[in-house]
Amino acid sequence: MAGTRLERRLDRAVARATTPRGAAIVIGTVSTAMTVAAGVMVTLVDEKNYPSIGSGLWWAAQTVTTVGYGDNVPTNLAGQLVAVVVMLLGIGFLTVITAAITSTFVERSRREQSPTDAEAAMAEQFRQLHSRLARIEDAVRRSPAP
Repeated sequence: MAGTRLERRLDRAVARATTPRGAAIVIGTVSTAMTVAAGVMVTLVDEKNYPSIGSGLWWAAQTVTTVGYGDNVPTNLAGQLVAVVVMLLGIGFLTVITAAITSTFVERSRREQSPTDAEAAMAEQFRQLHSRLARIEDAVRRSPAP
């Protein structure tokens, strides 16, 4: 059930991201939420290395953005597990969100570039007219000159 709920939320997020502005908002919101949650979580599970929310947020920002200075790393198992989850989410989840949004843009562009039914009908009429004119010109050329 939780997977289904998450999928529905992801579908709604991708549906909102049908414009560049919407995509930026979704990606920014997810990135910020993930960074804040990771910063709070690492502060709670590894108080020795992250005594304040600020130090936890600094670590989370480094980790989510893959900068990872290495100056301050979790040393206990709980902190390292939080780090692994943040790294996997930072790489995997944001990549999937970005790919889904990009796919939406590509599909929209493809639809906009493909001819509509009316355009296709008009193109067919032009082909028929061209064919008729070619037959008329051919007949005129073959008829004896006056």
